[in-house]
Amino acid sequence: MIPRSSLPRRVAGAAATALVLTAFAPGPRAEAGPRGDTAAPACVHTYPGWRYTTVVNDCDTVVHVTVDYADGRSVPCRTLAPHDIATFPGYGPELDHVTGTRECVPGTARAAGPARLTG
Repeated sequence: MIPRSSLPRRVAGAAATALVLTAFAPGPRAEAGPRGDTAAPACVHTYPGWRYTTVVNDCDTVVHVTVDYADGRSVPCRTLAPHDIATFPGYGPELDHVTGTRECVPGTARAAGPARLTG
């Protein structure tokens, strides 16, 4: 069990790590994806991590997005309302890095769930 006094430091440390990793992570592709899809809008932000990749919709509209990985694996399309967040698989021990975030076919999208950013 983590002592309560160290929890804020751990959260701050995790946030700082995510920020550093994001600075070195490849950004979304500007050109069309391998299946003819386009890169996600600039207001969609991706934060790759070892266990989870977090995608935040800072747009004022609904977006349908998925994440591309270096090994080409396919992950489901997700629907994010404005200011929603979604998690996708992280890069894991094989270091299968995220290569971009792209729009996807809305007909195959799943709801992203109730998670919302506040503030």
